[in-house]
Amino acid sequence: RGTHARLQGLSVLLQLSLHVDSPPTIPTLTTSYAHGTSSKSLLFSTVGGSLQASAERFPDREAVVFLQDGVRKTFSQLQQDVDQAAAGLLALGLKRGDRLGMWGPNTYEWVLFQFASAKAGIILVSVNPAYQVQELEFALRKVGCNAIVCPTQFKTQKYCDMLRQICPEMDTAIPGSVKSARLPDLHTMIVTDSRQPGMYHLEDVMQAGSSQHMQQLEELQKKLSFDDPINIQFTSGTTGNPKGATLSHHNIVNNAYFIGMRLGYDWRVRVCLPVPMYHCFGSVGGGIVMATHGITLVCPSTGYDGRANLAAMESERCTFVYGTPTMYIDMLGQPDLAKFDLSSVEGGIMAGSPCPPEIVKKVISTMGIKEFVIAYGTTENSPVSFCGFPTDNLERKSETVGCIASHIEAKVVDPGSGQLVPLGISGELMIRGYCVMLEYWGDVAKTDECIAKDRWYKTGDIASLDKYGFCRIEGRIKDMIIRGGENIYPAEIEQFLHTHPKVQEAQVIGIKDERMGEEVCACLKLKAGQDCSAEDIKAYYCTFQDPTFDENVHCPLHKLYVPRGPQSRSRHFKTI
Repeated sequence: RGTHARLQGLSVLLQLSLHVDSPPTIPTLTTSYAHGTSSKSLLFSTVGGSLQASAERFPDREAVVFLQDGVRKTFSQLQQDVDQAAAGLLALGLKRGDRLGMWGPNTYEWVLFQFASAKAGIILVSVNPAYQVQELEFALRKVGCNAIVCPTQFKTQKYCDMLRQICPEMDTAIPGSVKSARLPDLHTMIVTDSRQPGMYHLEDVMQAGSSQHMQQLEELQKKLSFDDPINIQFTSGTTGNPKGATLSHHNIVNNAYFIGMRLGYDWRVRVCLPVPMYHCFGSVGGGIVMATHGITLVCPSTGYDGRANLAAMESERCTFVYGTPTMYIDMLGQPDLAKFDLSSVEGGIMAGSPCPPEIVKKVISTMGIKEFVIAYGTTENSPVSFCGFPTDNLERKSETVGCIASHIEAKVVDPGSGQLVPLGISGELMIRGYCVMLEYWGDVAKTDECIAKDRWYKTGDIASLDKYGFCRIEGRIKDMIIRGGENIYPAEIEQFLHTHPKVQEAQVIGIKDERMGEEVCACLKLKAGQDCSAEDIKAYYCTFQDPTFDENVHCPLHKLYVPRGPQSRSRHFKTI
């Protein structure tokens, strides 16, 4: 009987170790396939329903804080604004399934229309605020945008003037009745600040909804499905025109919920959000996480500002911070970093591009953010599919992108044969699960290229899995440099370059070479006040490895191409 009890206990322990609700302690993988099982079920909520639930649970908690604009809204205030804006959109004639473009920097209006469009069943189109006329026209035409929201301008971006170039008819049109020759689907334009010809003002939208439209909005909630498309995010990969990754309520609500659970958002409450909201990192990791977990989003500035981030973390007592590697590099590079009180910041997340281990280590040691993690994903995967645990050791935090996320499958295959590779061997990473997008909007061929009939999404990233399910990303297949038949991954060299005391940032690219096919070129941004030559960099690495090493054999930088002529490529970068 005692033996039977012990076996039962062992069985339970093994079952628990297969869950990813907590860091894995027992190696369970025997091949390059991981399944993120969980003790928690997938949610069936819509975006609007998620916000409503948090507003009912935390009515007086701050939902969003926009420091530059002086905007603070509690969940109940945000919910009230969202309902008014959603009813207003219905009053303007927009209907379920229409597409509304949100074009601009991080402002309260971005969050407002993110949720108002979802509540009205309107698909939000996230438009890059840096788009110029040609890019904007392509994006709006590609998805058949029926409406667009934007400020008059931001910095040098004159949004209304660019719209006017594409659609000169707006100057003489009645708002909501624009008929554009170049954009036949676009009829409604909304400006968030100064009044413009042919455009509704934000106030018009907020006042347009009557009690009848409120009732219509309420009835609509019974018809919306969590499988409906609700967000189009443009992604271009490495080449070609932007593609509209189409995400459902189910995609983004669950991704936000389960990543939030991993990061501890069931008890953390104030998150510093400097990443752009038009990107999946900001819109899902920010806005949708706020709705599903009831956290407070603190937005330091409309455009990225490293000092504003640090000041916001200090003044708002943020407990968590988001950022891309470049953002953290910028914060670390602030000369008076030590003056900021970051004692409230317990954790942080780095994502959006390859994360150099040395930068992760510096964030933890210099900024004191102990519960720091890396996340990996793609827009097509809503976006996160791998994420670390706040309690992981330093090696896992800096050398991997974490463990497979809940309810998601991953496998690593040989790019040529499609067969699973052995554990620890590199291959193409593929993802399957609730997170995989519905499609590229209006592009069956591109959709079929990256999503197989069995619903595996081809990431195009080279990766490997270990026996615990942690993943290492080595680069993109398209970015791989083939030098004289040798496969070289830029990320590998970039990681070495970031360990140099004078280097602030490094980017490695391939350039054509008649003899070798490709040579490797590294662009370095040095720290303020520093100077360094290509020879200094190479000498440092040879010495760093072992003073007796032969540079041409052992130094990882023997691969680098050193161009003739001036070294200075730009104001910020030197090329070696």
